[in-house]
Amino acid sequence: MIRGGRHTYGALSVLAAGALVLTGCSKGGSDGGTNDKKAQQDAKSQQAPIKFGNAADSTGPAAPVPGARSGGTMEVLERDSYAHLDPAQIYVQAQMVVAQLIHRGLTGYKTTSDDGHRHEVVGDLATDSGTTTDGGRTWKYTLKDGIKFADGTPITSADVRQSVERLFAPFITQGPSYLQQWLADTSGTDYRKLLPDGPYKGRHLPDSVLSTPDAKTVVFHFKKPHPDLPYTLAMAGYSVVSAKGDTRERYDKNPVTTGPYKIQSFQSGKSMVLVRNPNWDPKTDPIRHQYVDRFTITFNQQFETSTKALLADSGADRTGLSFSNQVDAGNLSHVLGDPQLKSRTVSGYQGFVGLMHINTSKPEMKDIRVREAIAYALPVSPFVRAYGGSDAMEVAGGLISPTVPGYDPAFDPYGKKKNPGGDPAKARKLLQQAGKLHLKLTFGYMNTPEGQQYSTAMAAGLQKAGFDVQRQEIPSETYFDQVSKLNNPYDIFHTAWSADWPSALTVLPPLEDGRQIADGASNYTQLNDPHVNSEIDRISLITDPAKSAAEWEKLDKYLLTKVVNEVPTAYYKQVQIAGSQVGGLVYDDVIGGIDPRRLFIK
Repeated sequence: MIRGGRHTYGALSVLAAGALVLTGCSKGGSDGGTNDKKAQQDAKSQQAPIKFGNAADSTGPAAPVPGARSGGTMEVLERDSYAHLDPAQIYVQAQMVVAQLIHRGLTGYKTTSDDGHRHEVVGDLATDSGTTTDGGRTWKYTLKDGIKFADGTPITSADVRQSVERLFAPFITQGPSYLQQWLADTSGTDYRKLLPDGPYKGRHLPDSVLSTPDAKTVVFHFKKPHPDLPYTLAMAGYSVVSAKGDTRERYDKNPVTTGPYKIQSFQSGKSMVLVRNPNWDPKTDPIRHQYVDRFTITFNQQFETSTKALLADSGADRTGLSFSNQVDAGNLSHVLGDPQLKSRTVSGYQGFVGLMHINTSKPEMKDIRVREAIAYALPVSPFVRAYGGSDAMEVAGGLISPTVPGYDPAFDPYGKKKNPGGDPAKARKLLQQAGKLHLKLTFGYMNTPEGQQYSTAMAAGLQKAGFDVQRQEIPSETYFDQVSKLNNPYDIFHTAWSADWPSALTVLPPLEDGRQIADGASNYTQLNDPHVNSEIDRISLITDPAKSAAEWEKLDKYLLTKVVNEVPTAYYKQVQIAGSQVGGLVYDDVIGGIDPRRLFIK
């Protein structure tokens, strides 16, 4: 995902020893121009093994939260409204967080410590995390007894089949595609050929691909081994959809939920109210709680607005927080430096790497010297500064973040760690060599205060190198939909990407595979490089995690030195604050922020 909010999952391949879990947050408000050695040390010291849980691990209810009590209304202040609520369309961090309360899948991540740093993958709607006897080619799941949708309809294997088959329908464009590609045994968007219309014209996946021999049993059949399937199915994008209530495109605004909460009302761009789902049975759920009676969510609350309200801690804000908003740059040092706010604050590393994408489909971007000029000229210090300096960001070198094997802290192809202000002189020479001085660049940016700030300063840096930069504002709610259109008008634009579980398999193929170029896909630069495509195929077959990590690292370096279609900007950290009456407040490394599933009102 998390896109400027793609999600991070704290687990390595099943074949690996453990997962990188990052919770440290460095002090200081600099632009982050130096490598944060302390943060790297913290990251390496906070590793925790993640296992696949058995039936006992997957049995509800979830362990009680110390001091928790039921009742009350919790206020939630969010910047971005939810463009998608259909699970199959969810692949952005803010939507993934609310999905923890309303959607359930076959598997999920269960927190096994009260500090939110240790987890295991367990059966959520299934009785365990899955069983395989052939190395990951065949996976069997059995559904639990007593699981229901919010409308009271029992959840059966027919609903799971519907949930999987509709992923192939043409209107599903925004969610993850791992499962579809694995079932179709393809690396690109050709997976849709397996079931072009989804289940809506009477066709279904053959039993040799997906079998549901009875109401309780689901079996996935792959041609190649996929030992990571339990991690994959734990993604919000693979939560279960009601076959009876499937309204196709309209499901995106009014889904039938399965989690402890259901949607009472939703006004896009304005507000949402979540209330208790009476058909959720805690005995079936080892992951979630239902302490709060109601969540009232208000959108269009910028980081500064939500931070100031929660700092003031009066009225409804005493029981308030944000699922996704971070502490704004102007208040970050104060929040981190005030010991009285410590109990109301959580912080940690996220798995995101910020990326300035260069749209290689544009004719003027075909010349690698132009792309290199953008890479060298682009100042990343404005981006880091806009979000609070080194308390919030660390200048990035490569596409692989510190949370993922294959990360090389010394890799810095464009010199950003040493000179985050960019090198306009070197960039200008490249533009002159290409005969492209004063080339017009259309820079699409998100219309948030942070977006306004960093895009203005970044544009100025590019102009110093000889570019004619035209900034173009994009609404935050539809930003990712806009920049992922094939015929979008932008030459450059910024998003962030995070591993779906810490393997570069979930980073480089989604971003760089030319066979995945499509409306809504995450190959934002529309790169289609035969060598990159073949390397993705080759490395994806390596089952040894150490060997695959080394090969992904080589591909990362090839992309940034020989292809130059992305410019890494920063690795993300997260600091959040809540009202004084919010209980159960922890930073969850899997969610990459506040865990909404254990909250209560004191």
